[in-house]
Amino acid sequence: MAMRTARQRSQLPTCYYEGYLEKRSFEDKTSRKLWTSLCGNTLFFFNDMRDTGYIEKVDLSGFISITDDGSQDRNLDAARFILQMKDIHVKFTASNAESRELWKGYIQSVAELSVPSSLTLLPGQIHMLKEAVEKEKERKRNVAQPAELTHCAYTSLQADMPACYHRVSRLEAELLLEKEAEKGNLLLRPGSNGTTFAVSTRQDLEGSVFRHYRVTRKPEGGFAIDVDVPVPCATLHDVINYLVEKTDGVLIPLIIEEAYDKNITFIRTDNDNGEMSIRRASSNLIPPSLPSKPVALRVPTPKPAPAPIEENNLYQNEELEEKDNETEDSSAVPVAQPETNKLKKAVRPPAPVPRKLPFSTSPLSSSTTTTTQAGSTSTNSLHLRMRNPTDPLGPTISELKLKFGQKARC
Repeated sequence: MAMRTARQRSQLPTCYYEGYLEKRSFEDKTSRKLWTSLCGNTLFFFNDMRDTGYIEKVDLSGFISITDDGSQDRNLDAARFILQMKDIHVKFTASNAESRELWKGYIQSVAELSVPSSLTLLPGQIHMLKEAVEKEKERKRNVAQPAELTHCAYTSLQADMPACYHRVSRLEAELLLEKEAEKGNLLLRPGSNGTTFAVSTRQDLEGSVFRHYRVTRKPEGGFAIDVDVPVPCATLHDVINYLVEKTDGVLIPLIIEEAYDKNITFIRTDNDNGEMSIRRASSNLIPPSLPSKPVALRVPTPKPAPAPIEENNLYQNEELEEKDNETEDSSAVPVAQPETNKLKKAVRPPAPVPRKLPFSTSPLSSSTTTTTQAGSTSTNSLHLRMRNPTDPLGPTISELKLKFGQKARC
């Protein structure tokens, strides 16, 4: 439970069900009749139905169970039930059994986001519970927005934070403002639920006076300072500027600049006496160079082995054998020569045969036998010379000798 805060009824979440309930916790000695509203997943209690500010609230996030209370009451029509939470047990008394069933149904449905089947309700009442569950699911989706939204106002939110933003809790913010009072009295910090922000301020009025303001995100984009009359702002910078301007500069953003060393120092131990001292690194140090990028070794591509060359050895006697075979098979059908014959080398042609001269017959050779016998020898020698192809003038000389011999005999 929580005590009354500055939030008004108009700023509360959607109300699903409300009515009078008698509330009594184990710490209370007597029951109190309070106007109870189930808004979101929280029970808000008011002294009267016309009040705008609640006095207590019970968050249902720690819900365990809700059961009937069978103890007797002086009011026979009264119906009791017990709400069991993780840290507290609360007893409630409804005006009648039907009201008790409705309260049990709404509380359990909103806490578990499902309609219980063990309740005795009419179809129309069950339909209202289903509508409440759908509304609660939609509300939680809108509240639990991611830290980085696609809307232009939320893009790179962390980079657009004001300089007075500090990641501290409420208590840490108060201590920081107290410690750094000379530098500023206003800072921006994360909200308690992780989806909102808060502005914490400190001023002196017979002591330190702290104020905390909630900054919520708007579904359509931007932010709003959650006060009686919400103040819309486009960015968190506008939130800080608005507070500074409206207070005439009394509120000053707390900006703490972190100190950084200007020199590189290190601690070294003296080898002689063992004393430790602070040394300053040399200012002319060369920055380490980046290692060169390794070059991949190129593997040579193996070349294909050349095809073996077939040598065709040609010989003169092979050509002569082919000619003999051609003369023997002249009458047969000619056979196509294989293509390999085209690759054979040319053979030297034979030497030309000398032309044979016709023999001239003399009238004297038939008249005398002696002349015939005498010229037989020379005729034989002439034939021998004509058979010799290497002496082309042999027949001519022999013929002249024969004529000269015949004239001498005459």
